[in-house]
Amino acid sequence: MGFSQTARIGACVFCLGFMSFLLAIFAETTKPPFGTPIQAKDAVICKFPDDPSILLGTLSVVTLVLAAIAGHAAVYFPYKGKSVPRNALFRSTTLSTFFVIAEVITVLALVMLLWTTTSEVLHRSRNVHRDLTTQCPTAKTGLFGGGAFLALDAALFWLICQMLTLNARSDYLDEEDETKGEYEGVCTTEFDVAARHLPAA
Repeated sequence: MGFSQTARIGACVFCLGFMSFLLAIFAETTKPPFGTPIQAKDAVICKFPDDPSILLGTLSVVTLVLAAIAGHAAVYFPYKGKSVPRNALFRSTTLSTFFVIAEVITVLALVMLLWTTTSEVLHRSRNVHRDLTTQCPTAKTGLFGGGAFLALDAALFWLICQMLTLNARSDYLDEEDETKGEYEGVCTTEFDVAARHLPAA
């Protein structure tokens, strides 16, 4: 049995967020704590081992961006072909709150992962130091890990937003159906009254 639209979008959000989490965790575990200083005449040249931490960090950022895009799609997607106005969705205080939290956590995770990855790239590219006491540091330990857990949290909050969106959509569509029913009932009643007052042929 195939997944529904809701399940497919939710699975996409979670899988991308979880993949970003795993990639960042692997980046954290493969990143060396420091490089090897090689003494030159007037400088220290830092030699770093070949490790995939920069590639993994970059992939983690990319998958997190895709997870955020899927999270927005989960909120704005016209399920079963029925669109709901944005202001109707965000009448729900709970949805508005969780949406803002999901956005903030996503931005924080992206900033942390980007900062750590960029810092690692700079350490590798600027590996000649005039300071003869340098220890050839790499990006601060724990930042990839922190970004990983924020990425996972962001995916979970986007899933919560999807559930709250479905509730808000259901409430809006129910209200719309009730309004249409009342309007049709009024029109039918007025027509019947008008018909009774018409003179007989």
